[in-house]
Amino acid sequence: MSDVVADGPSVVPVTGPVALGQPTVGEAEIEAIREVFASGWLSGAGPTCGRFETLFAEVAGTSHALATSNCGSALHLALLALGAGPGDEVIVGDYTFPATGHSVLWTGAKAVFADIRPDIWTADPASVESLVNPRTVGIIAVDVFGQPADYDELRAIADRHGLWLIEDAACAAGTTYHGRPAGSLADAATFSFHGRKGITSGEGGALTTSRPEIADFARRMHTYGIEPTFSREGSTDLPIPVFNDAGYNYRMSDLNAAVMIAQLTRLPDLLASRRAVAADYAEQLAGVDGVTVPVALADREHPWQSYVVTLDPWLDRGLVAGALRQQGVQCNFGTYASHLQPVYGGDSVCPVSAELFTRHLAIPMHANLTSAEVERVTATLTAVVADPANHR
Repeated sequence: MSDVVADGPSVVPVTGPVALGQPTVGEAEIEAIREVFASGWLSGAGPTCGRFETLFAEVAGTSHALATSNCGSALHLALLALGAGPGDEVIVGDYTFPATGHSVLWTGAKAVFADIRPDIWTADPASVESLVNPRTVGIIAVDVFGQPADYDELRAIADRHGLWLIEDAACAAGTTYHGRPAGSLADAATFSFHGRKGITSGEGGALTTSRPEIADFARRMHTYGIEPTFSREGSTDLPIPVFNDAGYNYRMSDLNAAVMIAQLTRLPDLLASRRAVAADYAEQLAGVDGVTVPVALADREHPWQSYVVTLDPWLDRGLVAGALRQQGVQCNFGTYASHLQPVYGGDSVCPVSAELFTRHLAIPMHANLTSAEVERVTATLTAVVADPANHR
């Protein structure tokens, strides 16, 4: 990631480094923070968080939204609200940052990883169904790099077996599946506002749902097991909260929420810019030997949180990445084949995910990329993959 760019395209010259990711922030976010300072309420779950939650529920198409410290905490709350615990198994789409699987472990349940579709890298419904057993209580589908998973098929599997379904929409703010917004596609959904996401406050997350019992439980548990302090603001007596549950401090601060409100106003423009960059990449990389561009399906929108190409097996990804970086083009691997991480015990077998994990390469993607930078990235990548020094 690179320095913040304020209100407009990158001013980094074509000869400078091209950032892998970069937030777009400026005077609107600064003014929003000033207003929170003036209000005197900076801590979590305050009035600014409440305003953000109302706005974000509209974006997600749900009755409820809860601002959280990050996406992992939102996942943990959703799992607890749905009753996951020791002795249970939760099926998780394998190709994801391990926060998804970690959230299952935090409840004492076991994460069982489903293999992925080879085209869009979300959980393969056939793999999900093959893993259902008497210990299975639910499914977490991941919207990989923001493109939604197959929720119609996954919902049918969940209903057929009496399971719940969570949407890990960490990268998917503002996108849709069959015309329905990300965040509304499962019993609960979770979002990330980390610095590389499409909208960001540096850190932060959200849980969305239209099930009031999930929202009520999550709100209580994200504040140590009691209602947030702001709910008692202005009381004429002295209400004393009672702790019946050992909850957590999973609140978003009002400072972060102020930034997120400003970011929501930018969301349509940021998505449009990312989609324009993705279209340019697809056009300029078409036909480049050794490189396959990512698939965007027509029945769902892609927000392009990342742009991840697939390298042919005869290319050495490490050498390709090193050559790109030496020429000022930042890059990284895609994400994790989670089942390969030792923390999960090694029981799952996901050959499609395991192979793509070794061949994926993320190249610069953010809303501030200029046409000149996109051309530089594609020209550099084309030359690097053609160089026999980077072949196996």
